[in-house]
Parts: sequence; structure tokens; C-alpha cells
Amino acid sequence: MNKIESRIEQLLQNMGLSHGAAENLRLMILILVLLLISGLVFWIAKKVILPYVYQWVKKSRFKWDDVLADKKMLDNLAHVFPAIVVRIFMPILMQDFAQAAPYLFRIVDVYLIIVGTAVLITFIKIGEVSLSKLPAFEDKPISSYFQLIRIILYIIAFILILSVLLDKSPVYFLSAFGAMTAILLLVFKDTILGLVASVQLSANDMVRVGDWVEMPKFNADGDVMAINLNTVKVQNWDKTITTIPTFYFITDSFKNWRGMVEIGGRRIKRSILINSQSVKFVDPETRDRFKKFQLITSYLEERQQEIENFNQERNIDTSALINGRRMTNLGIFRKYIEAYLRNHPGINQDMIIMVRQLSIDEKGVPLEIYCFTKSTAWLVYEPVQADIFDHLLAAARFFELEIYQQASGSDIAGSIGKFLATVQK
Repeated sequence: MNKIESRIEQLLQNMGLSHGAAENLRLMILILVLLLISGLVFWIAKKVILPYVYQWVKKSRFKWDDVLADKKMLDNLAHVFPAIVVRIFMPILMQDFAQAAPYLFRIVDVYLIIVGTAVLITFIKIGEVSLSKLPAFEDKPISSYFQLIRIILYIIAFILILSVLLDKSPVYFLSAFGAMTAILLLVFKDTILGLVASVQLSANDMVRVGDWVEMPKFNADGDVMAINLNTVKVQNWDKTITTIPTFYFITDSFKNWRGMVEIGGRRIKRSILINSQSVKFVDPETRDRFKKFQLITSYLEERQQEIENFNQERNIDTSALINGRRMTNLGIFRKYIEAYLRNHPGINQDMIIMVRQLSIDEKGVPLEIYCFTKSTAWLVYEPVQADIFDHLLAAARFFELEIYQQASGSDIAGSIGKFLATVQK
């Protein structure tokens, strides 16, 4: 190498340059050549060596390493080779320039730190992607912890760069950062809160990726897409995305529908409003007609026998419907609904099935249907629910019951028309 330098310098002096000018120009030429060699090494590493590495990775029997080739995660390694070449040959080139050499060495060292950090970040991303595909971690907020690791690496790299540029020990800067703790806490407040929240969410199993959550404060209602160090992304049912600070899942209330999915039944809780004016006792003729409804035939026979035994034991005069125990059309309809639900293929028979009467109000008598569908999928749940209430709304008139509906303009006009027709007659 010394011979090459001497020949170049002698050639430049023969061209009429002074010793100092020839020496400086010789350095510039050699640095340019070194940069060209480094660029060639970089090109070979990225265009020749890494493609073979990616092919070998794809052919390996391991599946977790396929992400290396799919996302070209090893490209940062190509920067390491030219940096090493420069770091090896730079001291040789700068041996005659003692004053400028330290500054160039620092620049090269900074570049090596940056490249090394990028390579470490690449391997951390590989670990994150690989762990996220494992069944044990696929619904855990592991990205939060990897984000924290990356932040720590960035801080370490920043301290090392300052140490190299200012020629100070890293301990010097660590002691200085100790005095800036209060400022760091203020700057990284959200990150610290997010880290604590992520740990609590994971430890208490409060939220997982894929959970359906509701958080009215942020108008969030949908599936959790990602749980990061600072935010939780929720894709709403209208396909919009709501981003919520992670720590709000600890400080504020929210609803998680995961329990419904795990149990395997989605609740139906809806009422039919019955006009109280249409509720009445059932006479024998009406009862015989109701017996034709197959779902309640056996119930009516057993219930009537029970009522007759009760009335006979107490010598009750049954010529008047109000005396003794009687069945009502509303009670029979209630039993019909229950029997209908217990025979419906879309209702989960292992969970609660109940039809109850709620408090009477100005809108009539509410009959609440409380049950669970077999499927928790929205596109299955809604048709099942609609089919049930379609049938019940149509079936009510067979029990001589009226469904309450607030009077509209056409209802009032029809009533007035009937009244006028009656008066004219």
C-alpha cells in the first residue's frame, strides 16, 4: 500500500505539483478509490450475495424464516460490508494525516453504529414477526414490548454516537441523562403510560387482537386490529379505523364481546308490545281452536286438566269465565313463543330461553324474548332474529292479540272514516 501511495505521489509531482499538493491530491484519489471499492462491495453484497441467501432461506425446512425473504429484511446487512472495508483501509490511508484522521475515523464509527443499529432492529423485527405467528402470542400485544426494545436501542445508539463525536465516555452521557430524568419522563410520558397499560392489558387478558370492543367515548365499535405501545387500533363496522391511546383501556370503561364469542351464543333481547285491550280469558271454543296449533297442543291439554282439577276441588262455578282459574290468550301466546324458540334450529338450546312479561306502560304489555342464537356471526344472527320476530308478529293475530303501534295519520283517517260511516247509517 505504501508503494502505491509513493508511486501516485511521485506521478503527481512529475506532473508539476508541489509535494504538499501532490500529497493532498493523492489522499483524495485514494479515498475516492476506496469509496468506489466500498460501493462495489455494497453492490455485490446486495445484488449477488443476498439473493442467494434469500433463496436458501426460502428453500429451508423452517417456515418462520420465510419472512426474511418475503420482506427483504436482510438488506441492511449489505451496508455492513462497505463500512468494514472503509474501517480497515482508512487508517492506512490516513497515516500521514494525523490531524484529520480522528475526524474521519469518527465519521466512519458513527456510520458503523448506525448500520449496526439498523441490523439489530432488523433482527428484532424478525423476532417480532415470528413470535406473532405463534398460536400462544397471536392475540397478545407483543408489538408493544418490541417497540420498547427499539426505543431503548435508539437511545443507546444516540448515546454512542454522541460519545464518538465528542470523544467522551458513554458513562459521561448516562450521568448527564440521569440529571435529565424529569425532562425524559415528561417527553416519554405517553410511552411510559402505554407500556404500563400494555403490561396490564396482557397480564389481565383484558384485550386481545381480534376482540370486538365498544368504547363510546371514542365512537369505537369493532374489531381490534393492533395493540401497540402507545395506541390500540380498532376497525369499526363501517370500516373506519379509530386509534385509541392504550392507557385509556385501563382508566376508562369499555365493553369486550369476547365472552360472547367464546361461549358460542349471541343474545336476543327484544320485546313485542301487546295491546292490553286485546287480552282476554279463553273460552272452550277458542281453546279447542288453539289446540290445532301443534307446538302447544300437549301444553293446552295438560294445563286445562290442571285447571279443571283445581276448580272442581273448590267447587267453583265455571259458568262465568272470571270465576276460578282460567287461561288467557296472552299466557297461551307466551307459551307458544317459548315452544317456538325451543324448536327453532337457530337457537342455542343449551343456554337460557325465556319469554317474560315486563311492566305494563302506556304502550301496552311488553313480552320480552330472551334467548341466544347458535352463531355469533353478525350476518347469521340478524336473519335468525328477524325470522323469529316476523313469525311472532304474524302469529299474534291467531291468538286474538293486537300488536301495539303508535297511531299514524292513515290510522286516524281510517278511524274517522269508520265513525262517519257509522253515524250516516
